Amino acid sequence: MSSTLVALLHGPDQPGLVARVAGWIYERGGNILHADQHRDREAGIFFQRVEWEPLAASGSGLSASAEAFQVFAASLGMEARLTSSDHRARVVVFVSKADHCFHDLALRWRAGEFSGELAAVISNHRDLEPAARGYGLPFFHLPVTADTKAAAEAQQLAKLRELDADLVVLARYMQVLSGEFLQQLGRPVINIHHSFLPAFAGGRPYHQAHARGVKIIGATAHYATRDLDEGPIIHQDVTRVTHRYGVDDLIRLGRDLEKRVLAQAVRWHLDNRVLAYGNKTVVFD
Repeated sequence: MSSTLVALLHGPDQPGLVARVAGWIYERGGNILHADQHRDREAGIFFQRVEWEPLAASGSGLSASAEAFQVFAASLGMEARLTSSDHRARVVVFVSKADHCFHDLALRWRAGEFSGELAAVISNHRDLEPAARGYGLPFFHLPVTADTKAAAEAQQLAKLRELDADLVVLARYMQVLSGEFLQQLGRPVINIHHSFLPAFAGGRPYHQAHARGVKIIGATAHYATRDLDEGPIIHQDVTRVTHRYGVDDLIRLGRDLEKRVLAQAVRWHLDNRVLAYGNKTVVFD
């Protein structure tokens, strides 16, 4: 199968952008496989995802095509992020004690559903160590307390660099990552929050939802930022509940939502379909 390039680009909207991008690829012997675009009318921003087979679809030729496209995009006033289909992102999963999202991700990875590799598991508890090793995944226990948080985050950063992580997934990791950690990491972090954000941010959202008497509960996958549960949303889903449901029922139903929502967000990210800008995302078909 030929290698492809995927470009995610955005910038000020202007006439002829789709034609100019397609023309640039055509003039260099490339073959477009998929293309999708969106315009934010209020902000006047154009977004596009385009995947194509370059004429030189391997090795240095692929790299040269990517670099040339970056220069071309800049000439249009666009920011572009390019990825080759040859690159399989290395994903590190952070967990605590809850295991449902972790098992779901690991099983989907083993089934070949993700265009990336689970590289390791990092946890502040040892509860999921046997399960991680059962999947053949390296497991690193890095305890975190209020008094040791800074030192623990330094250990986590060192381990992530050692693992050459491209993406961190918080699979119900029950610790808040500091803004300094996220800044130093310089890699995307996807979190699953067990509510339909922006409702019920923070801790114990199912208890908050039950106390409020809601008729739907939800789950939200988003990119983590220094502002707790306020990062750009990638995916959300909901299910209906009634007054007959107790907190335990909400938690049980919510687990299924959390697994599906997180897996879809990770899949879209690894397929290079998510473009974050400001506090929003564009998710391409």
